Amino acid sequence: MKVLIVDDDSFIRESLKVLIGMDPELTVTGTAGDGNEALAQLMEGLEADVVLMDIRMPGCGGVEGTARIKEVFPQIAVLMLTTFDDDEYIIEALRNGASGYLLKNIPPDRIIQGIKTVYEGNMLIHPDIARKLASFLQPAAHSATAESQPLEGYGLTKAELAVVAAIAEGHSNKEIAAKLFLSEGTIKNYITDILSKLGLRDRTQIAIFYLKNGHG
Repeated sequence: MKVLIVDDDSFIRESLKVLIGMDPELTVTGTAGDGNEALAQLMEGLEADVVLMDIRMPGCGGVEGTARIKEVFPQIAVLMLTTFDDDEYIIEALRNGASGYLLKNIPPDRIIQGIKTVYEGNMLIHPDIARKLASFLQPAAHSATAESQPLEGYGLTKAELAVVAAIAEGHSNKEIAAKLFLSEGTIKNYITDILSKLGLRDRTQIAIFYLKNGHG
């Protein structure tokens, strides 16, 4: 798993590089000081499966950096490093395609596990911030628009609705499969159908869609 570290603090970049490099399954292929520098390195051929990016940086911060990277490299997972004061930034980063976020003060092994989680295509939302995320999105869910409708109105089956709810809770495919007594392959097929029916790009957008439609 190839990782690109993006942070404006050189000490943090080097510390994360050493930390991540201790895991035999992870390789740090580069570091950058902001989103623009990260995108430039990727455009020049730097390989990365996961971008670990600070959400607040001078120049091109994590929110804008996520949008720019995902536009050109949609296959790369972006994992944000945040604090509890970054709620609005987190929401925008998720809307721009981030696969999840971690709090900066968590133990090192959790950062490594988080990188592996988003690499596998899963979404990572810290439970404490997930509750705040729901409350932030809730007002938007109640603003009446001609396009808004319950999830049931999109032709989702009961099983698909259960999968959507589980994704919004941050569960991995393996956890959802165990919860619904189905195989991981079946869950992946459900997610493909859900994305098609809702016209969405990835599981992060599924979670945002679920919360915005009043199910948070």
